[in-house]
Amino acid sequence: MLKNTEQRYGSLSIGLHWLTLLLMIAVYALMEFRDIFPKGSAGRDLMKEFHFMVGLLILALVVVRLLVRFSGPSPRIVPEQSPLMHKLAQLAHLALYGFLILTPLLGWLLLSVGGKPIPFFGFELPALLAPNDGLRGTIKELHETLANIGYALIALHAVAAIYHHHVLKDNTLTNMLPKRRS
Repeated sequence: MLKNTEQRYGSLSIGLHWLTLLLMIAVYALMEFRDIFPKGSAGRDLMKEFHFMVGLLILALVVVRLLVRFSGPSPRIVPEQSPLMHKLAQLAHLALYGFLILTPLLGWLLLSVGGKPIPFFGFELPALLAPNDGLRGTIKELHETLANIGYALIALHAVAAIYHHHVLKDNTLTNMLPKRRS
């Protein structure tokens, strides 16, 4: 089952969800562990380049995820959630998608205003803005702040899934898990 139904997420949505998580782990790890190489070294530069490319890959993947999300139904939550819980879930998803779009977009802008190439797996993407040293610091700060907020959003998402599963005992988490073959 590739597409979503009212009973369950399809394999495409499930695969995109978990691929996004793996890429998020990679993008954070690349920046957190870049310090194992000295500044200016080839290893550190390679980790930063992969950070840029994986971040842009996440941006592309989110566009696909949104197209898939709005091209069909979403599974019903059983038992049905309260209107408050539904509104909180909508706000949390909006925050997550905003984070997944804005953070890599700010990274692209940061490279652009820094006058640096924008690598994307053998291609070079166009700059979104002309080099601008005055704007560089602001964009860098926004990018890093949003990346730090991302830790909290990801943790909130994981805790909410566990809460739905173990406390509310609904099907929110199981709808997003790959289906076991019997």
